[in-house]
Amino acid sequence: MTKRLTPATALLLSVPPLLWASNAVIGRALRDMASPLTLNFVRWLLAFVLMLPLAAAVLRRSSPLWAHWRRYTVLGLLGVGIYNALQYLALQTSTPLNVTLVSSSMPFWMLATGTLFFGQHVSRNEIVGAVMSMLGVLMVLSHGQWQQLLALRLVPGDLYMMLATVAWSFYSWMLVGTNEPADIRHDWSGFLMAQMVFGLGWSGLFSAGEWAAGASHMDWSWTLAGALLFIAIGPAILAFRFWGAGVHHAGPKAAGFFINLTPLFAALLSAAFLKEMPHWYHGAAFALIICGILVSARR
Repeated sequence: MTKRLTPATALLLSVPPLLWASNAVIGRALRDMASPLTLNFVRWLLAFVLMLPLAAAVLRRSSPLWAHWRRYTVLGLLGVGIYNALQYLALQTSTPLNVTLVSSSMPFWMLATGTLFFGQHVSRNEIVGAVMSMLGVLMVLSHGQWQQLLALRLVPGDLYMMLATVAWSFYSWMLVGTNEPADIRHDWSGFLMAQMVFGLGWSGLFSAGEWAAGASHMDWSWTLAGALLFIAIGPAILAFRFWGAGVHHAGPKAAGFFINLTPLFAALLSAAFLKEMPHWYHGAAFALIICGILVSARR
């Protein structure tokens, strides 16, 4: 199947960055209410319960899920376990904008992972598109003043997010595997549930380690409950649904460029909470990132 970036697919791939940006803002706001690894486990446990009415059939003993348990164990580890846990861990010491900016190195990691591990060829347009998109990210980071980049200082959270980004690039390439059981691949809810089954095991294991180390806490309140419900439905269920569909139609390399929309959405959401208007460099960065996406998608 030839992968193409159509307007409908572009819309599909634009929704997850918006939801992930909101997840970063909320994750930062909850850092004093819930420890990161336990927050990730409870979030996915809630998402699992919400998905049961739609995808309970995939858990039956006759389901092809169990014959392909190795594949879904890895997908669950990379997508549900590692990526989200590291993101919440990163938000303990880094800001939502910094975290989403670090994740905007995704085009580079997508191209590198595809070339080194999945036998993919990198075109000149994809390299040019990656450079243009990264220039847009750097414009946001520098507030339109490039000399500010010299004063940039990374914190441990930025390193955690870099590791999360590498994990997500492997996850995205695995989504285009050809050995997917047809009755799971064509049912988005079953496909997500198959990942969550094993992802919950991984995230539960990480959360247990956090509890054993005495570093876990959950300060329950209506605010925390509402935030958990949102991040379970939006950044978890809906974002994974749209991302999986977008990667299936456009391919991982083209999809990776859309990750660069996340810091722009994060900047706008942060500005909205602070009642501040966006600046000119947000618009300029948005234009650069869009141009990078379009250039990378050209044949």
